[in-house]
Amino acid sequence: MLKEIIIAIESYIKAHRFIGEHKLWRWIIIPGILYMILFVTGMYFFVNSSNDAVNYLSNLIGIDRWLQEQKSPFLSFIFLMGGIMVRLLLVFFYFSLFKYFFLIVGSPLFAYLSEKTESILEGKDFPFSFRQLMKDIIRGIRLALRNMLWQTVYTVSILLLSIIPVVGWISPMLSLFSECYYYGFSMIDYSCERRKMSPSQSIEFISQHKGLAIGNGLLFYLMHIIPFIGWILAPTYAVVAATLSVRELEKK
Repeated sequence: MLKEIIIAIESYIKAHRFIGEHKLWRWIIIPGILYMILFVTGMYFFVNSSNDAVNYLSNLIGIDRWLQEQKSPFLSFIFLMGGIMVRLLLVFFYFSLFKYFFLIVGSPLFAYLSEKTESILEGKDFPFSFRQLMKDIIRGIRLALRNMLWQTVYTVSILLLSIIPVVGWISPMLSLFSECYYYGFSMIDYSCERRKMSPSQSIEFISQHKGLAIGNGLLFYLMHIIPFIGWILAPTYAVVAATLSVRELEKK
């Protein structure tokens, strides 16, 4: 798995060179700006609403009043950390829903960009077919909804784990790896579809190469550390890098 994660990470560097060399910036910048606007707007409203929700539940249950009565710095620290973990998980959960929304809306672009990358690598054009494009879009939406369902199940389980003192502190890390895997899954599936894999075959292939999916999703999220530029480049870099990583895996 580690080797595949490294391949996925290196593919982002190759993707940057590939995009510049073949002048694909118009397919990167415009959707990237749209993604950035949606991301910033959504995060602003969600962070405020989630913080208010956690504070409301805390006051409703009476945790703050109970902690004041106990006068225990240790208990206060435990519950403070627990509150931070819950807030982080809620942010991840929102990001998950936002991610699937963008994957569904952007599926035509992602399918085209993955196909364009593959056609350049193979030195031939794939004939445009509106019928095939619609099949790709429907397939992408179906898999996105399937992944969203499973990831929601895992997220709820991790959220319950976060309530457990100390043990729950690892919950954000578990949630992060889940996020990375399922985002990378969606990016890699475009390459699987072009190889005539059915959805079930694609699921099996990606489950056997989890490192590619995790590595792709991990770099996608790490790019969000860089304000604006990272937010613009992250989604489309991910699909080009996924296409390159599958090709690299086939070579090896």
